[in-house]
Amino acid sequence: MRIVRYAVDGVRHYGELEKGDARIARFEGDPFTGLSPTGHVDEFGDAVILAPLERPRIFGFAYNYAAHVDETDRELPDVPVCFMKPSTAVIGPSEAIVYPADGELIHFEGELVVVIGKEARHVKPSEAHDHILGYTCGNDVSDRIVQRRESAYGTLLIGKGQDTFAPLGPVIATALDPSALSLTTRVNGAVAQSASTADLLLTVPELVSYLSRYLTLLPGDAIMTGTPAGVGPIRPGDEVEVEIEGIGVLRNPVVAESS
Repeated sequence: MRIVRYAVDGVRHYGELEKGDARIARFEGDPFTGLSPTGHVDEFGDAVILAPLERPRIFGFAYNYAAHVDETDRELPDVPVCFMKPSTAVIGPSEAIVYPADGELIHFEGELVVVIGKEARHVKPSEAHDHILGYTCGNDVSDRIVQRRESAYGTLLIGKGQDTFAPLGPVIATALDPSALSLTTRVNGAVAQSASTADLLLTVPELVSYLSRYLTLLPGDAIMTGTPAGVGPIRPGDEVEVEIEGIGVLRNPVVAESS
């Protein structure tokens, strides 16, 4: 199932994107408390596709692809390197990434994102999939200058957490095996990242298990699993696409912050 969150005439719904992507079968409820078919079908062209999660807690993992660690000229970490993004950073497909007025070096980072469907605490890797609803595409937009300044003092928030710095979508794909999915990021149509989730240093089950060892994961939480090599700068006027096998394409323009 490819679950999509969308709006028609200003009213928000969840639905299933049908084969061919031309129509959406509308549901009542939400994926975390239960979905019920309504029998109503919306035309895709009449819908505004929204971020699949409204206000998620977002957990990020850095340095989870060896090739990306190499391009940052660092050593492989001894422990998982985690951070969080605020829910206000989330935008959906086609929404604009806002380039900050004082931004100097803003990077894209295409990533596979795990969507938690069931509360998880002290979960073993072998049990992790029981707590996962599905997967979506993500872009861990980062202000490198601010990130480096913060990291020098052992913190990381503003460099990762500014408004619009967490594009998600276009769907939540369920029943998907995350172990070897192709991931491609394009900027203005040119391929910048091309990798497989088979290259993750910590697998999806290991990431879920690690977080649940220390905190309770809740339905609707999002876990950004890390970015492969090829990250780079974006500027106003650019368009960024993150495409993941079995999920689809997350496409966002970049615009300058207005005064």
